[in-house]
Amino acid sequence: MSKGGLKDPLSGGVLLPTLSEKIFSRASGSPASAGQIVEARVDCAMSHDGTSVLAIKAFSEMGSDQVWDPSRIVIPFDHLCPANTDLTATLQAEVRAWARKQGISNLFDCGCGICHQVLPEMGFVLPGTLVVGADSHSCTYGALGALGTGVGATDMAEIYSRGRLWFKVPETLEVRMTGQLPRGVYAKDLALMVIGRLGADGATYKTVEFTGPVPECLSIASRMTLCNMGVEMGAKAAVVPPDRLTDKYLADRTAVPYDRVLSDPGSYQDCLELDVTDAEPMIAEPFRVDNVRPVGDLQGMPVDQVFIGTCTNGRLEDLDVAARILGNRRVSVRTLVIPASREVLLSALHLGIIEDLVKAGAMIGTPGCGPCLGGHMGVLGDGEVCLSTSNRNFPGRMGRGGRVYLASPATAALTAWKGFVTDPQDHDAL
Repeated sequence: MSKGGLKDPLSGGVLLPTLSEKIFSRASGSPASAGQIVEARVDCAMSHDGTSVLAIKAFSEMGSDQVWDPSRIVIPFDHLCPANTDLTATLQAEVRAWARKQGISNLFDCGCGICHQVLPEMGFVLPGTLVVGADSHSCTYGALGALGTGVGATDMAEIYSRGRLWFKVPETLEVRMTGQLPRGVYAKDLALMVIGRLGADGATYKTVEFTGPVPECLSIASRMTLCNMGVEMGAKAAVVPPDRLTDKYLADRTAVPYDRVLSDPGSYQDCLELDVTDAEPMIAEPFRVDNVRPVGDLQGMPVDQVFIGTCTNGRLEDLDVAARILGNRRVSVRTLVIPASREVLLSALHLGIIEDLVKAGAMIGTPGCGPCLGGHMGVLGDGEVCLSTSNRNFPGRMGRGGRVYLASPATAALTAWKGFVTDPQDHDAL
């Protein structure tokens, strides 16, 4: 997989800078190379209803009184919305009160959607910026050419206070995808294919940069799916190089100027090349995301529930795929569909997608994380099986005794219709 260590294969000299190194160089104010420790200025900081409580506590214990820049802090409520207990409601009220006191106007309350969908939609994620979230799937922001990465609540408190944090500049692993994407294969399948190849720790503390004609042809929504799964292979960040499609997505979402930041040719420390021409729909079995095999291997396995949504696959194109499959059909098992944001929900309503899904027998949930973290809105009982479009299938993830299988929205919708795992490549419903 290696291109030859730390030498530039084109020049024979020291590697030229990657996208990650360029972003950290700008954010730290001095040249930054992979492996170095730098203190970097954060362009946008995010904590949600789950992590804000802990970050606020740490912020107070540090003796801080006022955040460094209220306009650069975003707090979406998504993990337990609507509140599932009186304790949750009380904690959410405390976060609202703290945000008001700090002058943080970018608080997106219950119903607005998942943090990793809301931030891009609202124009907080721009190419070339450093976006840090108190959530592990903040790598999603790399779909727009930003360096998005997750930190813990204590680190977020430090960012709240000073707007800066130390980072180890990651090496970059290029994942170059070529070939023609087969029918029935989607971004989720590609992500699972890469995770299956690399393993859950195969890209630990690296930036995974998806390049080649395949990522270039993917929509922004599909790029978000790809980057969202980066942390499941151990990555510190995941990126698709920004291009004209990025500019088009951002045109109506921000008036803030930005520069596309790109890796220089030959700058990657390693490269994994994948020809996707013969790729298949993939599924991850419990209890590891890298426990991956073709969907066809599990054809016919019964399930109790299907969940379509999350920060991985709750976007408009995901719901549209499900609606096209389920149109004029009825689901055979409990099927829960949760749009990733209010914007997605409104668009799906306008296009008739929600009506088609409801007529098919699906339940529609409030935009947010839903049962993904096992808190509410569709958790599993002992021994129950769910096929989900989410990003994790660890023990107890969606219920103490449940088993979660991960797949694409197409696989999920067909499985909901049939009541058992169904390979999209075997059907004409797509």
